[in-house]
Amino acid sequence: MIIFEDKQAVVFQSALFKVLSTVIFTEDAVIVVDPAMLPHEVNEIRALVDERIADRELIVIFTHGDFDHIVGYPEFKDAMKIGSLGMDKHANKREKVQLINDFDNEYYIDRLGEREYPEFDEVIDHDGQTYQVGSTKLTFYLAPGHTSDGLFTVLESHGIWVAGDYLSDFELPFLNDRSIAYKNTLEKAKEILASYNIRLMIPGHGSHTTDQKEILKRIHMAEKYIYALEEAVINKDMDKIAELGKQHPYPSSFTKSCHEENVKVIRHEVKKPNDN
Repeated sequence: MIIFEDKQAVVFQSALFKVLSTVIFTEDAVIVVDPAMLPHEVNEIRALVDERIADRELIVIFTHGDFDHIVGYPEFKDAMKIGSLGMDKHANKREKVQLINDFDNEYYIDRLGEREYPEFDEVIDHDGQTYQVGSTKLTFYLAPGHTSDGLFTVLESHGIWVAGDYLSDFELPFLNDRSIAYKNTLEKAKEILASYNIRLMIPGHGSHTTDQKEILKRIHMAEKYIYALEEAVINKDMDKIAELGKQHPYPSSFTKSCHEENVKVIRHEVKKPNDN
């Protein structure tokens, strides 16, 4: 469903995982980010694009390779496709597609065409890399931590920042890459906020925000969780570790396993050579 709309952007929120998909309109292009997730939701996004695109270039950007963010790729294969080098060189592309198949099979979901991993026309390999069509300039920043292949996208002319699986209003950090990388990406987020006049920030899950103070609040919320978990792991404070795991507003076996993975990642990072 549409949760935000103005002349420059439309934000869709899926009924599943509160995944956010963004469509941005400029003079030269229509830019789609992470089209997701159920077939009728992806079709709604595509229908909006087809209705408004006229003779503009169609660009689709994937913020990272998690299956819930790439599931809509087949409906946008005709677009200029942009992703990070980490996505382009991902070692487990087949596994990502299989996760889509498994999900769809479990919930009896039919999709038109084959499930596929994105193939890219433009690969982002460094911070500040740009892609420009006409007067529309997109600026990209690598965003590892949640995954190793994350990507921030900024459209400075519109004050729009699409952050992928960071800066959610409710979702705790999932450290599927490394906690140090996640913390560095949060520092990068602060730099983006300080460098651009951001009027709209869209995370990967939850709700967008038009408030810069809210963006900073979300950065601090993520930092607070990570630093508290690091301290608890170092001190072997099992009660604190358990307490932090209960902070997610949608407790489930999935969020429990994500928290346990966070603990595992941090234990590995802080482990001393003589520790058992």
